[in-house]
Amino acid sequence: MDDELAERARRAAETAALYNALKHDSDAQVGAIMGPLMGENPEFREHGDEIPGVIAPVIEDVNAMDRGEQRDRLGELAPERVEELEAEGEEDDQVLPDLPNAEEYDDIRMRCAPNPNGPWHIGHARMPAVIGTYAEEYDGEFIVRFDDTDPETKRPLLWAYDEILEEIEYLGFEPAAVHRASDRLETYYEHARDLVEMGGAYTCSCPGEEFSELKNDAEACPHREKDPETVAEEFEAMVDGEYDPGEMVLRVKTDIEHKNPALRDWVAFRLIDTPHPREEASDYRCWPMLDFQSGVDDHLTGVTHIIRGIDLQDSAKRQQFVYDYFGWDYPEVIHWGHVQVDDYDVKMSTSTIRELIDAGELDGWDDPRAPTLPSVQRRGIRGQALVDAMVELGTSTSNVDLAMSAVYANNRDAVDDDAPRQFLVRDDFDARAEGADKSYAAIEVPVDDGPDSAHPAVHPEHEDRGERHIPVGDAVLVEESDLPAVGERVWLKGYGPVRYDGERFAFLDADIDVVREEGVDVVQWVPADDNVTVRLRTMDGDVTGFAEPGFGDVDPDTVVQFVRVGFARCDRHDATESVAYFAHP
Repeated sequence: MDDELAERARRAAETAALYNALKHDSDAQVGAIMGPLMGENPEFREHGDEIPGVIAPVIEDVNAMDRGEQRDRLGELAPERVEELEAEGEEDDQVLPDLPNAEEYDDIRMRCAPNPNGPWHIGHARMPAVIGTYAEEYDGEFIVRFDDTDPETKRPLLWAYDEILEEIEYLGFEPAAVHRASDRLETYYEHARDLVEMGGAYTCSCPGEEFSELKNDAEACPHREKDPETVAEEFEAMVDGEYDPGEMVLRVKTDIEHKNPALRDWVAFRLIDTPHPREEASDYRCWPMLDFQSGVDDHLTGVTHIIRGIDLQDSAKRQQFVYDYFGWDYPEVIHWGHVQVDDYDVKMSTSTIRELIDAGELDGWDDPRAPTLPSVQRRGIRGQALVDAMVELGTSTSNVDLAMSAVYANNRDAVDDDAPRQFLVRDDFDARAEGADKSYAAIEVPVDDGPDSAHPAVHPEHEDRGERHIPVGDAVLVEESDLPAVGERVWLKGYGPVRYDGERFAFLDADIDVVREEGVDVVQWVPADDNVTVRLRTMDGDVTGFAEPGFGDVDPDTVVQFVRVGFARCDRHDATESVAYFAHP
């Protein structure tokens, strides 16, 4: 990042931090600033790894001011933002807009309706993040309903049901109820029978192309006026599996002249010969289409508010015909745009990710390069960091961009205080992402005349947590890029100053002022002999390196900060190496 862009980032961050602090009457946080900053300044996004370090000092300065100073300074920088604060008042702290007509309902009930055809990608987290937050705000209920009534095209995976529930728990929510649509076929049949009896549905054996032509010409299908008794008999034959797929469907009778052809006499049930993978549903052959199944379930489970994509507006209109036949009130609907996530080369698509895994191009759903919840969780990203970033996007009908740097900033705020510090010297890089060209080399350098060991703090801001003991031995490893020129000095972090003579480090009698006043670089290091081999899995590839000996005692699932490298989650300790997953800088 050049100086001009860095200065722009600082100015934008100062305004945002001042506004945030005054609005919430609390200290501004890097995580809360990053989302709006990236959203309003797309040119910052490619520097997402650097931005937090650039703006953190600015935010610290803002937090050091009292409220009067903050308001005065915001008035100098952006007087219109002060006007916004005055207009909003203290009651507008919430990020999400109010639910429409919420006061008309005794209880708020919202649903998340995943298809269990694989783990969730990051975009899927938006729905539970938002409806879970709404449920908490309104003291309502968050329902999970697995829409698994397509055993062929979107074939469910048996293990994905529990996987998705675990991902919801990872995000910090507990559903009030869990339903599987494939358990409810008889319920859908009963409602279809009632609809047939009302004259609101008919069986149709028209070939698909033939019906499509009739529909597009606003002409009625010849089967539309069958008597309900015949329709009922043919529907029972569908339920009994007496037809082949494509031979017969059940259609909801709507308005054949409706201005939107997609709403004309839409299919409610069709035949599928592929058995459902769940044993409980494997004998069924007559399956409801999503609009029928979902519409019935929303009513029966008491859903009051539905959030769905702007591209699914026709679903509500189709379902409204069914609701009108039964005399039901349709839930409130909020339509929103799609969310796009940066920082990934892999398309955010469950089917695409599965194809890459099957082809061996990804190691699995939790590969660091996969934009999935299992991946970010394995990297040490806390679910709340993702939820906060998703909620910040709101419910706009426009497409929105999620900057992963905002998620990382949230996570940094969450884990930094607990993360013990560790040294890691990188040695090799196995590039796996296109264009990844990093290179590292660990250089062994003998050390003369220095202490036998170093005792850096476990955490520099928590002296009560004690010190690490790192034996030095006869030599240390440093990264080649950190090796000073011959005759120059460097400060081995936690150990002290040394001078390089071209072959060895000589310990010097100097204090930290050489760093502060003379600009001597501070670098990480590890003992050449007593260290732990580490494989650090990153989005760009695997980095091999050496950690200080204490890393071997770090419990799996602990997030550490590799000094000057970044935060990482300890995954496991194998016989020949320890494995960690890189989270973010």
